[in-house]
Amino acid sequence: MKSRVLALGVAALFLLCWAAVGAVAGVSRDPQVLRVALLPDENASKVIQDNDGLKVYLEKRLAKKIELYVLTSYAAMIEATRNGRIDLAFFGPLSYCMAKDKAAIEPIAAKIKDGSTTYKSVIIAGMNSGVEKPEDIRGKRMAYGDQASTSSHLIPKGVLAQSGVKPGDYQESFLGKHDAVALNVMRGNVDAGGLSQVIFIGLVEKGTIDKTKVKVIAESAPIPEYPWVMQTDLSPALREEIRKAFLELKDPTILKALKADGFASIRDSDYDVIRNAAKILGLDLGSLEK
Repeated sequence: MKSRVLALGVAALFLLCWAAVGAVAGVSRDPQVLRVALLPDENASKVIQDNDGLKVYLEKRLAKKIELYVLTSYAAMIEATRNGRIDLAFFGPLSYCMAKDKAAIEPIAAKIKDGSTTYKSVIIAGMNSGVEKPEDIRGKRMAYGDQASTSSHLIPKGVLAQSGVKPGDYQESFLGKHDAVALNVMRGNVDAGGLSQVIFIGLVEKGTIDKTKVKVIAESAPIPEYPWVMQTDLSPALREEIRKAFLELKDPTILKALKADGFASIRDSDYDVIRNAAKILGLDLGSLEK
């Protein structure tokens, strides 16, 4: 028994040493299972459901098993990517910039919608909140999603700042998800909130949000779309196959669930506008993750 335990211990030590040598030598990976993290910006079950078609497509296209994960927060997703527990990830623009500072990742593609690879953020307010324009949020309750969210924090906060409304001028709260922001505005728990325009429209279309109880008081300039990214230690051949799989995806049923018309190539520099917006607002990308 002791010899068996010793043998297992030696084997484990060998594997750890081999992994360390491989990392130093820059050995690329070609795993049979690809772990994919999805942004937790809505209810987890809905996020998984919306991406199930993509999962099946990637499994057939890449001949690999795909495991989908929705982690508890943007910070948890960034940390899992940094630690190599995730192979592919669907980030928001801001959370991507934060992850890029910590992990060896590269952008793959962004969805195309209505001929564009951009989207918008909106600020909504309750019908009885007394808020008709951004300036009216002074002295009111303003809700955001996750601190690392682009369209549910960074951009709406920027829209307010452009209107002369600073964080100290209102009571802010962070509710984690876009749909939570919209629901709390509708229920009157907060006076206004910021979230993705696409998500807001979807919530209204499904009847989750009663459009007679909320109104859009501002919308942002175009924002670069959410990027799909992958770890750079995946083999070059696999990375190319993953890239092609996204760019050649044409199935209308899968794309409809993803609220996309297709995918386009992207570069890291496409997200410099997000980094610059954070600097203008004086936001430290590192502190947002905590």
